[in-house]
Amino acid sequence: MKRQLLVSIAVFLSFSVYAADNWVTPRTSFGQPDLQGIWTNPTLTPMERPDSQVDQQFLSNDEISALEARVQQNRSTSDANIVVAAGRNVGGYNQFWLDSGDTVLSTGQTSIVVDPPTGKAPIGADALATRDYYFDHITDSYEFMTVWDRCITRGIPGSMLPAGYNNAYRIVQTPDAIVIIYEMIHDIRIIPFAKSDYIDDKVRLWMGDSLAHWEEDSLIIETRNFNDRGMIASSMAGGRLKGVPVTHDLNVIERFTRISEDTIIWQVRIDDPTVYTQPFTLSMPLTADNAYDMYEYACHEGNYAVPNILRAGRVSDEEL
Repeated sequence: MKRQLLVSIAVFLSFSVYAADNWVTPRTSFGQPDLQGIWTNPTLTPMERPDSQVDQQFLSNDEISALEARVQQNRSTSDANIVVAAGRNVGGYNQFWLDSGDTVLSTGQTSIVVDPPTGKAPIGADALATRDYYFDHITDSYEFMTVWDRCITRGIPGSMLPAGYNNAYRIVQTPDAIVIIYEMIHDIRIIPFAKSDYIDDKVRLWMGDSLAHWEEDSLIIETRNFNDRGMIASSMAGGRLKGVPVTHDLNVIERFTRISEDTIIWQVRIDDPTVYTQPFTLSMPLTADNAYDMYEYACHEGNYAVPNILRAGRVSDEEL
């Protein structure tokens, strides 16, 4: 616990330099630090640090400019080369339909994973093997598909992680509760401040059971009581974390700290002892965008894609 506290403090301090000089945290009419509004986090920053930057925590301005130019060129080339041939992969969306951002995180960090210092998630070998088995058998059963593909949830903390689109989050506060509305899969968390203990651990939930409190101007949300059918990340933006399973022992501690008019630093400490070799930390800024329109997310993959994938699997079986 002592190491976890020291790591959390070190990570937070490393990003606190981005706080505006002499900026004072605004307060709600009932005295809480005001986190309300719509916040977004589309980004080019990868989940894990590339091997070529394993000892580099932040990018230089020149590196940021070069990366953004390279991604823009790659996207233009990709759209120009979309061709669907008979019997081939039908491809995905072109860039018009995507909103994965055109810049790195405003902090310039080289990865969303900030601890361990290598920027690599400490995924255990058995968890990686389970993930790979699921991907290899995705046409055998819906149980091997991600819970996002099945239109169930992206879970906690997965619902906060950036994806190819719908990277918006509305925060609403009352004196008694904090509410987080996620654009993707339209999940909603309502966490009462008066709640002082977790539900019975026999009750297991997709998004776990959360307690919230304030530490000075930071909102702390600790979540437990997860079922063992979800995963930390469910999109390609999750990199190696996509599809890694969770267990009943998953413990997630989130910290929301507003450091300027348009920035909240979101930090999450993840501990699942049989999945990861040690606890690890993700951190990223959330950027205010109150002109952003959040629409209904009508997920149809579970209605159409899932049965079609399984149907294709049965056809493949017959051809063997």
